[in-house]
Formats: sequence, C-alpha cells, structure tokens
Amino acid sequence: MRVSLVEKICCDGKGDVAIRRAVTEGVRIGVGVEGTLSDAQLTQAQQMGCADIVVARPPLPCDDGWTYDDLARLQERVASFDLRITAIQHTLLDDFDQICLGLPDRDAALDRFTQTIRNMGRAGIPMLTYNWRPNRLYRTGVIAGRGGAMMTAFDIAAVDEVPLSQGRRYEADDLWATYEYFVRRVVPVAADAGVMLTLHPDDPPGADIGGIARIMSSMEGFVRAAETAGVEASPGWGLVFCIGCWAEIGGMDAVLAGIRRFGPPGKIGYVHFRDVQGTPTCFNECFPGEGMVDVTAVMRALVAVGFAGVIIDDHAPRMIGDEGWNAKSRAYQTGYLQGLLRAVTDMSVGG
Repeated sequence: MRVSLVEKICCDGKGDVAIRRAVTEGVRIGVGVEGTLSDAQLTQAQQMGCADIVVARPPLPCDDGWTYDDLARLQERVASFDLRITAIQHTLLDDFDQICLGLPDRDAALDRFTQTIRNMGRAGIPMLTYNWRPNRLYRTGVIAGRGGAMMTAFDIAAVDEVPLSQGRRYEADDLWATYEYFVRRVVPVAADAGVMLTLHPDDPPGADIGGIARIMSSMEGFVRAAETAGVEASPGWGLVFCIGCWAEIGGMDAVLAGIRRFGPPGKIGYVHFRDVQGTPTCFNECFPGEGMVDVTAVMRALVAVGFAGVIIDDHAPRMIGDEGWNAKSRAYQTGYLQGLLRAVTDMSVGG
C-alpha cells in the first residue's frame, strides 16, 4: 500500500487507515440546489451522478416553524429523483435575526426554530445550517474572471461608510452572549432529534460591518463556539467547513489547521468547496484550482482525518449562457471535485 503525502497532512502516521475508512464509508460529492427544487436542478444532480443535495432556504411556510408534513413532502419530492437531502441551509433569516441579536421576540423565534429541528429529525433530514452574521452584506460587486466568467468580489474599502444595519452597534461580547443563550437551548434538542446544527463561518470574515461584530472569523472563534456549546462531543453541534471562508481567514495554513482541529472529532458536518484570490479584506471568488487554495492538499487532508460525508461546490461563477442557478458552472465544478476525489483516493490507496 502506498500513502504519499497523506501521512504528512494528517501528521499521525495513520493516513492509510483514514483513507480506507473514507473510501468505504463514503466521502461523496453532492450538489447544492436552490430552495425551489426545480425539475431541471434535480435532474442535473442525477445526471452528474450525485446522490446527495443541500437545499438553500426552501420556501416553506414558517408560522410556527417548518412543519413535519411540509418537510416530508420536500423529502418525497427529492426521493422521487433518487436523491436524498443531506442538509438545509438556513431558516427564515429575518426570524433568525431575533435570536442572533437578542431582540424581544427571541424566545418565540427559538420555539419555532426548535420545533423545526424536531420536525427535520422526524422527516429524516440530518443537518440544518445557520450562521451568526445578522447582516446581509455579503459581497461588494462582481468582476470578470477567467474567460469573462463573472465572479463575486469583496473590498472592505467599499463598506467604510455603510450605516448601522440594526440601528445600533453590536459588539463581540453581545454576540457571544446571544450565541451561548442559543446553543444551550437548541443543541440538546438537535442531538435528541438526530439533527446536527452546522455553523457556517462569517463571510466575509474579520472586520465589523454595519456596526455588527463578526465573531465566527477565526480558529479561536470556532473553538470558543464549540466550548460555549458545552457539548463538543454532542452530535447536535458541528460546522459547515467552507474552504473559501477559511482561506479568506488565513490562507492554506488556516484551511489545513481547521480540518485537523475539527475533522477527527467528527465536527465537520459537510464541506463547501470553493477557491478565492486576494486577501481577507479584498478578494474575489474564482474557479477551483486557480486561487490560493491547494485543492489537492485540501482533499487529501479531508480524507486523511477520516471525514466521511458530503462535499459540494459553492458559489458557482457565472459562465457564458448561465443564469439563475448557474447550471453550466455547477456541472463543471461538480465534475472537477468528483475527479479530484477519485484521483486522491485512487493514487493514495494501492493494492
């Protein structure tokens, strides 16, 4: 058996064992779809050979949280295409702001959120993604990338004069206090329901925007989040490991450090795999393999630490002829990841 660079990445001398476990337990390339779940998106997922999908904000009624019946119908629709839902990204953001900011309706919003978690578990949907970034500013523009493909971009200089987004400042201590209030109530519910709550990093990371601190922007922040939950070993708490965000935070050193820290204890729920160019305060997204991310080293590291879950492409650039979901770009990036995973596993495990 040959184990090339995996042992060096894993740093524990057991890279071959981790690779075999990942191969047998199933690192899978899935695909993220819009909440509308169109026939075209689900059919393309089938055609690309993906069995797992991540659904972004399905447009379900949310008066008292998502109901079991609505979630079960969502599952049935996906299953009719021989697919399964790995995760849902975000409930209603306006409702979740009540929780993040500690607003007067927080407890009612928490009741709706916990009921949603219970109903997701009953419907067999294993992960729910959230972020702790109650500010809608995400990118400051787009630029033309390779061959004129349109890429999203961020420049901190463009947000210097952004007004207070919530009418007042929210410091880091404010957000840590509301996060503790949140996780102490919902993580035990999630664990009991068989659902992992997966925390997404701040994007963009770092500096306050619109008067709101960004506390999920560093290794220290994620470690503190785990410690604040008080139940790091619980299956109810984990991370969406967004490669692009970790690269924005600190380049490849941060990406590999994060994988080593959160991969072995099983706290990486699933992975957003994307690449970026630039610095934490001025960057743009790009196609995988043309930015600061060493995509081969990242895939090897995920396999080496024993990650056995779903990886999806993320923030697909807009290629010529693309619209909406950017189906052409999505197909390109998904195929890229499938080939990368196959190469890493085939070249690392010999017989």
